Amino acid sequence: MKVGIHAISYYVPTQYLPIETLANARDIEYAKLNKGLGLTSMSFPDVDEDAATMGANAVLRLIQSENIHPSTIGRLYLGTESALDSAKPTATYILDLVENQLSAEHGADCLRNVDAVDMIFACVSAVDALENACLWAAQNPDKAAIVVASDLAKYDLGSTGEYTQGAGSVALAVRTNPDMISIDPHVGVATKGERDFFKPRRTFTKAALLAEAAKLLGVELSEEEAREKLASSNGFWGGNTMLRSYVEEPVFDGQYSNFAYVSRIKEALANFGTKVNTNPALDWDKVVMHLPYAFQGRRMLVNFYLDWMKANNKWNEVVEVMGSDMPADKAEAKEWVRAFSKSDYYRAYVAKALAPAERASSLIGNMYTASIFMGLLSTLCDAADKGQNIEGHTIGFMGYGSGSKAKVFQGTVEKGWNKVAQLDLFNTLENRTAVSFETYENWHNERLDSAITPNKKGFVFTGLRTEENQEFYRDYTFNA
Repeated sequence: MKVGIHAISYYVPTQYLPIETLANARDIEYAKLNKGLGLTSMSFPDVDEDAATMGANAVLRLIQSENIHPSTIGRLYLGTESALDSAKPTATYILDLVENQLSAEHGADCLRNVDAVDMIFACVSAVDALENACLWAAQNPDKAAIVVASDLAKYDLGSTGEYTQGAGSVALAVRTNPDMISIDPHVGVATKGERDFFKPRRTFTKAALLAEAAKLLGVELSEEEAREKLASSNGFWGGNTMLRSYVEEPVFDGQYSNFAYVSRIKEALANFGTKVNTNPALDWDKVVMHLPYAFQGRRMLVNFYLDWMKANNKWNEVVEVMGSDMPADKAEAKEWVRAFSKSDYYRAYVAKALAPAERASSLIGNMYTASIFMGLLSTLCDAADKGQNIEGHTIGFMGYGSGSKAKVFQGTVEKGWNKVAQLDLFNTLENRTAVSFETYENWHNERLDSAITPNKKGFVFTGLRTEENQEFYRDYTFNA
């Protein structure tokens, strides 16, 4: 019995920052970001958007476009690293919003029997969600599960991660006998605790905060003096001496993270190879990966590709292309590999297997958990745009989450795959609104008092509650 992805939907914010605008503002050569990393534009959410609104918009569109009856939905699994609460799952916000919108037609409790769960393992979370959804759907062939990936990738201003930012959501309907992609149940996995990327709860003393505030006002106040003043204070300054904050910007080491990514993928590929007899270079028609930036895959896979060619007994083709075998010297070998990556031979592989997934990534940026499934959608929409028939083709998936874990699996394109054409992905991305660098920085620093795009359609965030026992609960509405 086949199990997999029956339908796909998505939501991407309507505003974006052109990467050329960012490059000019940061005095970075645009070609380095565009030609080197494949970056064209950066999507980011409006002030009235978050992981819940983006996810709910994608899920509602999925249900309505596919005419999925709420009674047939048994699971809603959310993969995110932009959770809104440390206890209340963001999936419950999404479920509540969608249920409210469907209630007029299907009743107030139409999604009451759906099991909703947040899954968190950095960018691989939604892959975890898909795997679990497939297992559940196989046991419940008359039901559907919904997998949602919804995220905001936000980095410190001026950091090496800033130009890779992005945001959006992808929703998948998972069931038996799927229209689009049947998923092979075998999964290669590799997990190792790493410190390459994390979002810690930051801790500050109130005394240090007060001393800094005093300095800003031109008043000299030591931390010890501040501590003495706070000892008898009430309200905000009283009680606990510490303040804990959470911000979206991660602590990360780019080189370390890339090393962990490559290492875990290599290990997961090896594990996958013990379960499925396949060689990716020959057997995978398309490759979909987690893309922190658009060209991550083609840059990372060149060494894997060379290994696959050796395993395929096709190394002689590589040697013929290069005019020599790979040198034994490490430095010379590195240059040899770099030259191979620029060869027409490898570029032909990239164009066939990798570039279709890069197309959307280049226009959106890093979507964290949603990145791999936007890559899938991009691949399918690219084929539909070009009039290609990819039914029966095998797609290889490589997911990665910092911390760290990689999962490798594959799927087969089913006969109903080309219904993605109705999603009009690339035209939608083309018709977004570019914003100024000033607007982007004000958004980043949370200085905008109103939405960049007012009265946008769909779910929007309206504010935080202040009443007792409801402090900071998030409220939303739907604009028809």
